[in-house]
Amino acid sequence: MGKVSQLIEKKLTDALAPTHLEVIDDSASHAGHAGNPGGDRESHFHVNVTSSAFEGKNRVARQRLVNAALREELKEEIHALSMKCTAPRE
Repeated sequence: MGKVSQLIEKKLTDALAPTHLEVIDDSASHAGHAGNPGGDRESHFHVNVTSSAFEGKNRVARQRLVNAALREELKEEIHALSMKCTAPRE
């Protein structure tokens, strides 16, 4: 797991106390595309997050919580982020 992946994991763990968290670095499949000129640069991610913080919130509100936790990283390190956010009973 690379440096940015580890940072994403830490920030989401601190902010959302997830019961499940999976950070997938999908950068290799985007090499040469915008935001990833190639090499070892981590830039494209998918996260699967299950957290009680999502209870009673719609999809957009859940994504806003994730984006808020990763606000600084979305400015520079993260070019693309997709996510699946679920509450524990879903």
